[in-house]
Amino acid sequence: MNTLTPHTEHAPARHAGAPPIALVLFCVICAHLFLPALHAGEPPIALWPQGAPGALGQTAKDIPTLTPHLPTKANGAAMVLIPGGSYAEIFAGQGEPFARWLNEQGVTVFVLRYRLGSSGYRYPAQLQDAVQAMRYVRKHAAQWQIAVNRIGVMGFSAGGHLVSTLLTRPEDGEVPATDNDARVSARPDLAILCYPVISMVTKPHAESRKNLIGIAPDEELIRKTSSELQVRPGLPPCFVWHTGEDKVVPMDHSLWFAAALQQDRVPHELHIYQFGDHGTGLIGTNHPWMRDLLFWLHGQRYIE
Repeated sequence: MNTLTPHTEHAPARHAGAPPIALVLFCVICAHLFLPALHAGEPPIALWPQGAPGALGQTAKDIPTLTPHLPTKANGAAMVLIPGGSYAEIFAGQGEPFARWLNEQGVTVFVLRYRLGSSGYRYPAQLQDAVQAMRYVRKHAAQWQIAVNRIGVMGFSAGGHLVSTLLTRPEDGEVPATDNDARVSARPDLAILCYPVISMVTKPHAESRKNLIGIAPDEELIRKTSSELQVRPGLPPCFVWHTGEDKVVPMDHSLWFAAALQQDRVPHELHIYQFGDHGTGLIGTNHPWMRDLLFWLHGQRYIE
C-alpha cells in the first residue's frame, strides 16, 4: 500500500535516525506536555548478566540493556523498541517517547540499548543483543503479563536495519546457550520498520555501513547485512514506512524491502509519504504514520 500524505518538515538530519535539533526539542517538550502520566520506565535490565559475548570491556557501552515501560492497563501485547543512530549512538527521541505512546495503547514496551560500532562492535554483536532481547521478553512473559504470541519489534533508521536482520538473519545472532534459552523463540510476531536502512549494497547509508561492518567488508558480509537479499517466506507481518524527501536514507530502501516481502508473499503494509526529511514523525508532530500504524495493529489483533 502506498500512501502519499502532505507533511512539511524539511530541515536536514545529521545522522541516520537523528532529526534536526530544533525538532527534537519541540517534540520532547510536546511529549511531556501532552502525554498522560504513565508508569515511569523500570530500571534497565542487563541482557547478559555474565557479560555480553565478545565484550570489549565492562563499562556502560559494553553492557546492553532492556528498559521496561509499563502501561497503566496492559493488553497482553509487548514491543521491543530499537532506536536508531547510525550504529554510532542511540537516539533517545526514538526510545522513551514512543514507549510512552505505545503504553497508551496498552502495550508493554522494552527499549533496547544495543552495542555500537562507535564502541568497536561489529556485526553480529548488535544482532546478538536483539536476539537476546526477544528471548528475554518471551521467557519472562508471565512476569509482565504478556502473551507469548503477541511480542513485536519496532525500529527506526539503523534500528530498522537491526529489526530487518532480526527478521531475516536471526541465526547470525545465536550464541551457545548456557541454559534452556535456546528453546525460547526469538522470532517477533510482527515488525515495524520506520525509514529503515536496508541495503549495504545499493545506495547504502555510509555511516551505518562503516559502523556495522567496517571499512572493507567482504562480499559475503555485505550481502548478509543487505536485508532485501535475505527475505524468505514465513516472516512475520511487517509495517514499513518512509518519506520521499528522505535525503539521508533514500526511500528506495523501504521499496526494495517491500518488494522482497511481496515476492515471498510475506504479509506487509508499505507507506511512502511524499513530504518529510529523515527522522520526521516524532512524538509531538502531527504525522499520519502513527494513525496508519494503529489501524494496522488493530487489523493484526495486536491492540484493541
